Amino acid sequence: MEDLSRAAGEIADWLRAERRWLHAHAETGFQLPQTVRHVADALAQMGLQPVQCGRCGLVADVGVGERFVLLRADMDALPIGEEADLPFACRDGRMHACGHDMHTAMLLGASRLLKAREGQLPGRVRLMFQPAEEILSGAADMLADGLLEDGRCVGAYMLHVLTGVDLPTGTAIVSAPGVSAPAAAFFRIAVQGKGCHGAQPHNGVDPLLTAARIALGLQHIRAGELPMAESAVLTLGMLRAGESANVIPDRAEMAGSLRAFSDEALGMMLRRAEEIATGVAQAFRARAAFSVTGRAPTLLNDAELSQRAMHSLTALLGEACVKRSDALGEEARRNGGSEDFAHISHAAPALMVALAAGRPQDGHVHPAHHPQATFDEAALPIGAAAYAALALSALG
Repeated sequence: MEDLSRAAGEIADWLRAERRWLHAHAETGFQLPQTVRHVADALAQMGLQPVQCGRCGLVADVGVGERFVLLRADMDALPIGEEADLPFACRDGRMHACGHDMHTAMLLGASRLLKAREGQLPGRVRLMFQPAEEILSGAADMLADGLLEDGRCVGAYMLHVLTGVDLPTGTAIVSAPGVSAPAAAFFRIAVQGKGCHGAQPHNGVDPLLTAARIALGLQHIRAGELPMAESAVLTLGMLRAGESANVIPDRAEMAGSLRAFSDEALGMMLRRAEEIATGVAQAFRARAAFSVTGRAPTLLNDAELSQRAMHSLTALLGEACVKRSDALGEEARRNGGSEDFAHISHAAPALMVALAAGRPQDGHVHPAHHPQATFDEAALPIGAAAYAALALSALG
């Protein structure tokens, strides 16, 4: 572990340069041409052979063996304008506000560390560079293209950086066994009405008022149809209709998300959301089309992998820098943010590890997904070494 830590420190400048390039060239969803090309070139320069998996994901293997350990990094950014005052900020309306540029750079660093020790590896490590995590679609897309080779994966790991948290940079939080992130689904509702002059509403069908009634009706799901003990959230993040104050538009559109800590509850919420949308629209002479645009199950953490990670990361980072999530309270044990790595956790033993990368007192005051979010780059070599240590612990 000392050797890994030292070697990761020696490539800190390279890791920083990789992260800054990725940050400045943020891309979203499945549209990652520059990012994918850059990552593939970096892997090839290490002597690895990256291959496409799914629509635009990449995988590369280090070592040999029939069964393997999977290390995953997500590559996509968010479609928000960056407001952080950084010389390498992205200026095209997209931003790595969730730290995926950090994850990708860390896994590239781990790739270098593992490739340099390939002859000593007791098995095979599969490096997974994934698109479309923010829309809960990339992991399932790669799974459908044979990512796990019919059950040959003995363990899968992901790292996720945290910023705006009161923990020293480099502190690792190992998920306790069980569910750590809720099942989630993104949805859109298109309400079709009939446009007309605002002075003659009887000649039209108002999709905006219908959409507003649907929005209120959806809140009944959480308030009146779930048991008190069931943790769930329904959020509407977009409602759009019309251009003019005196025109009833033809169409309104809304988008939102559902989250629940059981897959059964999420399924019920989706079913009721569609029923409410279509039923309310019909009651007001409109039509509603309900569609699910992304979905992930609950994220399951394997007990053995959790225990192994505690041992290996403690050996790497020291006892003071490794915490188990259930020792930090309920919010740390079951975070409200969803993760499409959850798809992998239902197909193979899996574990999520969080890594602190920015304290408020050090100037990192905004959380992830904020347009002014920043991350402490001192976490980069720590994360690279942690990825490699996790793989070695699973192979051992």
